[in-house]
Formats: sequence, structure tokens, C-alpha cells
Amino acid sequence: MKPLHLAACTISLLGALAIASPSRAADTSEQTLVYEVYAGGIHAVQATLKIDIKPKNRYSIHLAAKTRGLLGKLAPWRGTFESHGWRFNDGDMRPQQHKSVGLWRAEEEIKDYAYAKDGTFKQLVIKEHDKDPVTQDIEKEITYGTTDALTATLLMLKNFNETGKCEGTSLVFDGKRSFEQKFVHQENVQLTASKYNIYEGPAAKCTVEVVPKKGKWYDKPRGWMSIQEQGRKKGTMPTVWVAQMKKGAPAIPVKIFVKTDYGAMFMHLAEYQNEETKLVAEKRILEDE
Repeated sequence: MKPLHLAACTISLLGALAIASPSRAADTSEQTLVYEVYAGGIHAVQATLKIDIKPKNRYSIHLAAKTRGLLGKLAPWRGTFESHGWRFNDGDMRPQQHKSVGLWRAEEEIKDYAYAKDGTFKQLVIKEHDKDPVTQDIEKEITYGTTDALTATLLMLKNFNETGKCEGTSLVFDGKRSFEQKFVHQENVQLTASKYNIYEGPAAKCTVEVVPKKGKWYDKPRGWMSIQEQGRKKGTMPTVWVAQMKKGAPAIPVKIFVKTDYGAMFMHLAEYQNEETKLVAEKRILEDE
């Protein structure tokens, strides 16, 4: 896999991690998860995800990721994605703010989304490198009934905690277009821990699909859509394994797999920490020494 192809694929794979973020137990506080992406034997990306279920029916999620090693030198990229919002007594979750910051070869782009408590989309402000912030002019029909990808997945994983299946569909707005984010349960499996991945135990295997709806879509798939369609042609849609670190705990993604024209990529859960527990994969310990 060529370096630039690998960079594009691994950055797109982080779209899957943004799509697949941890859910909550009733009164769970902060959790920290570290994921490592391997492609063709190369340790390509590292991502750290923090989720904080706050008092007074609030939640926050923060994901920081970057290319590393040789890929980090050839294709330097880092980004952060975060959502902050409300939790309701009926189980619904709605964002108040969703923000993404991407840095590619020292050029930064910031997207800041704002929502009302009733779920109405308020505005999107974009600041490109060395330019003033601009409030985007967006048609209401594109944003109507939408949420962000992180919050949408919290709802899916809430369903997993209740049913044991990783499934659910939400309408998501990404700044230019809306799409259905669909998780389809495939089967329940038993996973074995490895030197790359700390999780061992029962898990639910599901595929992830983005279905275009309204807004500006390219004739030729790009980004995550390109990765998704490459996998479809090869008979393997992007796949997420969801599990609980212990019975009754918040559901989290423990592994993600994507198959592309340039090879296969795995995103492993290499470290997990909450207020009581810290687990680290053998491979991560060895690489840190």
C-alpha cells in the first residue's frame, strides 16, 4: 500500500471510529480508550477517545487522532472530534455542539456545529487556515431531523446495552450533506485477546453503512464513501465489533475492520481505562518501551 493511499484510508477509517463511539451505563463517568490502526503490518494511526457522562443529564465525547511513525512523516495529519449534549429521561440524546479540527501539513480547518435543545440545527461556522470564520448558508431541509455521528452512535450502543444487538439508523449532517448512518447486526461472536487487542469475551459483530440522502454528493465516491464502496465490491462492508468490558458496563467498540483496494486495515482497542481499571495490550507496551 503506497503511503498516500495508506494515509487516505487510515484517515477515512477514523470516520468509522467517529461513527462507533462508546455508549453509557446509567451513571458511568469518564472512560479513556486508545485505538491503534495497523495496515499491511504498518502501525499507521493512533487515536485516543474519552467519553464523560456528566451529571445533570449531560454527555461529552472527545476523539484525538494522528498519523504516526513513517506515515506521520510522509503524510502528517492530526484531528480532533468532539460532541457535547443533553441526555433525556426517555433515553434520547441530542447534541448542543459538535466540533471537528483537522490539521493537514500545517493547514488547519475548524468546523463548529450548533444545535438547539429541541434538536433543531442552528448554525455551522467554518474557519479555514489563515482565513476569518464564515457562517455557512445551509438549506434547512438538509439539516432537518439530523444529529452528529458521535451522538447517533451513542443511541445505537444504548440499544446494544438493552438488546445485545448492535443496530440502529440515524440521519446525520456532516456540513454539506445528510446521510443515513446504518448499523446492521450480523451475529454474536466470541473474541480472543491478542498482543494487539486487550478485549476477550462475547461481542456483537455489525456492519456500518452510509446511505446518501440530501445535499451535495459527488458522482464518484470520496473519503469514507470510497472506502465503503471498495469494501462492498470485495464482499466485506466496514465492520465493527461491540462489547462490554464487564457485564452491565457501557458498550464500546473493541475492533474495527475495513477492506479496501489497497489492503485490509484493523483498528484495535489497545488500552482501556476508567476510574477502577487500566488494561494495556502487549504490543502497545513493547512499542512504548
